[in-house]
Amino acid sequence: MSRILVVEDEQHLADGLRFNLEAESYDAEVVDTGEAALDRLFGDGDPVDLVVLDVMLPGLSGFDVVRRLRDSGRYLPVLLLTARGHAADVVRGFEAGADDYLPKPFDLSVLIARITALLRRQAWGRRGEALPEGTASATPDRFEFAGRLVDFAALEIRRDERVAPLTLMEANLLRFLVQREGQIVSRKDILEQVWGVREDTDTRAIDNFIVRLRRLVEDNPTQPRHLLTVRSVGYRFVAAP
Repeated sequence: MSRILVVEDEQHLADGLRFNLEAESYDAEVVDTGEAALDRLFGDGDPVDLVVLDVMLPGLSGFDVVRRLRDSGRYLPVLLLTARGHAADVVRGFEAGADDYLPKPFDLSVLIARITALLRRQAWGRRGEALPEGTASATPDRFEFAGRLVDFAALEIRRDERVAPLTLMEANLLRFLVQREGQIVSRKDILEQVWGVREDTDTRAIDNFIVRLRRLVEDNPTQPRHLLTVRSVGYRFVAAP
């Protein structure tokens, strides 16, 4: 049984989420602050498989919580709940390291479907399996270039004996660029086709994602040879420069 931590300070919503998750045979726990969430996640209790995390919390925000998780090297799936679903909030959540988001109010069936998909992807990655046909795109789930192996299913990049984890959004962005190898990809295309954001927003978060990916795929991130910037337009991926 998967264990889900719900971080939500609206009591009626938290109780409803716990009731419905338990009805779906999940083991659900609820806390109401970011500090309590970190105490639970970094404590000695049974491991949590997924976090449903409200953005607007007293004290530490949801953005702060997910950022601290990623900074500590913990890559369990995080689904953000945003009050309005504004593009800037969505992009900020992905930049912090969230895997998915839902704007409030949301349909319960959609929430359950998103949770199921994130847990399924995590399980495939742990078993080292490729995603089933129709789940992934035409790009192979393992892509090799320049002595690196990107495992999109396991959400990791391997080089020699080193393994670096990826968030789901980092993997999706890298996959998107790999699929279009050699082509110039605009920031607008990334916002719309990778993150599902269809309104004007600050695109600097994409630049920050690229900086993080360069640390993983480049020999010298300050002089990239694979993830290239096309000034004023976007980016281009080159496997063999």
